Amino acid sequence: MNARRDKAKRGTETRPRVMEMLKALCLPGMRAAYEECTRTAAQENLGYEEFLRMLLERETETREARRIERLAAQSRLPHGKTFVTFDRRRLSHGTARTVGALGDGGFLDRHENVLVFGNPGSGKTHLVCAIADEQVRKGRSVLFTTCSLLVQHLLAAKRDLALPGALKKLGRYEALVIDDIGYVQHDRDEMEVLFTLLADRYERGSVLLTTNLPFSQWERIFKDPMVTAAAVDRLVHHSVIIELNMASYRMAAAQNARKASGSQPEPTKEAKA
Repeated sequence: MNARRDKAKRGTETRPRVMEMLKALCLPGMRAAYEECTRTAAQENLGYEEFLRMLLERETETREARRIERLAAQSRLPHGKTFVTFDRRRLSHGTARTVGALGDGGFLDRHENVLVFGNPGSGKTHLVCAIADEQVRKGRSVLFTTCSLLVQHLLAAKRDLALPGALKKLGRYEALVIDDIGYVQHDRDEMEVLFTLLADRYERGSVLLTTNLPFSQWERIFKDPMVTAAAVDRLVHHSVIIELNMASYRMAAAQNARKASGSQPEPTKEAKA
């Protein structure tokens, strides 16, 4: 009886000290799980090594969850654009299979690009963001930006003689998502910094981009036919190309909403006449 009481007393005295040390050593997973793991070990008569393994597993899980939270925040991906909210039924069988194959993240290991073409409203941005979000959940580093903001950032860095540093910082991301490359009407300076970025990432990091312009019209972006050919060549050399040849998702959603509410669209002037 006395031995049992002495053991309980030692446990009562030990726990606060253990918790203090776990806090000092920045081991939040082990600290949060300590009481539960202690009870489990006592109930199941586990040895010291098994008890330690349980604590270390909790710490590993906690750190991985926090790392993914940090990567998600750093990615700047638009909120809600994931595969949970993406309607894969709108994809053709071949496109759906291609998208599914990207899920394992092997394209990042091979430094392959993902180029998504399609009409406005076809879901290009949602799709690349969903692909990128899936990689973040696997612990991969991703950064989302519109082409316009990216170009302005690079121009500012060039003016400050800091372009190499800016490219190095962007190069730390395994995937760079560039949205709406076709909407930006670049002047020569903008074209040059965009091409410099694409050349810098060639065979070193993946680019996921969306555009409503086919390659045949990319001279509108880069202005010069030689630079256009060089940019396309670097992007296509190691790439997965997805074409979303479908009607506008936003238009379809608006039409479905009108049908559900029973309202009719306003008649055109011709119809009124």
